[in-house]
Amino acid sequence: MPIYEFHCAQCEHDSEILIRSAEWRGTRCPHCGSTRLAKKFSTFAAAGAGHDTNAGKKSGGNRAGGGCCGGHCHGGH
Repeated sequence: MPIYEFHCAQCEHDSEILIRSAEWRGTRCPHCGSTRLAKKFSTFAAAGAGHDTNAGKKSGGNRAGGGCCGGHCHGGH
């Protein structure tokens, strides 16, 4: 289940709530209990994303693939 960010129209607090995407309506604000929540737009961030300042400095030089399994996730290897 993903974590979504919500804004409460009653108490004006922003909250992160772990809930299924299709079932968020009716969820209560953890601060005031109101159901007047609006889902906020969230940006996705992943650990390791972005520029690698150590590229080529580690033993072995170039590194293969990326992600969880060295680049072989979708290749059926």
